[in-house]
Amino acid sequence: MENNNSVVKAGLVLALAIAGFFGFLYFQEKQNVDEKSREIELKTSEIIQTNFRLDSIARELDIKISELAALGGRIDELEAIRKNLETDKRNLMHTNSVNMQEYQEKIKAYEKIIRQKEVEIEKLRAENEQLTGINKELNRTNASLKDSNDELQRQKMALADTVNLYAESNKQLNEKVTIGAALRPVNYLVTAINRKGKERDGDEFKSKRVDRIKVSFKLAENPLTKKEPKTIYMRLLEPTGNVIADMALGSGTFLFGGKETVYTAKQTVTYTNNLQTVDFVYDRDKKYEKGQYKVELYAEGFRVGQTTFVIK
Repeated sequence: MENNNSVVKAGLVLALAIAGFFGFLYFQEKQNVDEKSREIELKTSEIIQTNFRLDSIARELDIKISELAALGGRIDELEAIRKNLETDKRNLMHTNSVNMQEYQEKIKAYEKIIRQKEVEIEKLRAENEQLTGINKELNRTNASLKDSNDELQRQKMALADTVNLYAESNKQLNEKVTIGAALRPVNYLVTAINRKGKERDGDEFKSKRVDRIKVSFKLAENPLTKKEPKTIYMRLLEPTGNVIADMALGSGTFLFGGKETVYTAKQTVTYTNNLQTVDFVYDRDKKYEKGQYKVELYAEGFRVGQTTFVIK
């Protein structure tokens, strides 16, 4: 039970440490340039994954210690390894410079030890079964082992509670990583196109010179974003706040925040992580009224960007 309490306390400390760590990341993301933010997000993802693997190994070690103790095996070596693992976990979360390659080697070493102990445990079990068949005294020992197994089940239930705690924390962290991997439109450019095809860039246009509107932007580099097809939805809002939409011109609806949302136009692009340019050209069949228009961009369940322009 002391080991279980330690695991639960360690989980609480870890949850607080991760919450503080992401508070720091959030502050840094507001202060630093995009490149620094991406480096932090990538490093954080590596630390989270490594820490989760260490937690899994810790639970396996606890189980092996309990099993060895129940079978009469030596547990001093595993207990020492368990303490070293806790030290590695603390260093991972509190050391400024973390050598991830070193931690990968540590994880491989821990997993190898667990496999070796599994063989040892199976051997001890086989010996106990043989001795049980020929010795009545060991039959009484088996009754004691049953009690120990009951205790082990209770320990497993306690460990399961700890696993659920870590799973919830990991879910929250995965949600933050998902947000960090969202598309990031940058370098917006709005262009007015007249009937003759002449283009004019800017943020203010005369109504009589606007036949089509082109919205261009680049997709920022982000190593967390998968290189795969991405569907981008564009909503063009009038000064009144109404969405400009015409189903005959390709408008439709998509789910955002659990609700059906009308979009003006959409297109699917394959993200290449090289500041690729995306263009939306919208040909409206009526005059643009005077006022400020807003362009909103959505992708993968997030509103990823917006810009405005004025019709005079």
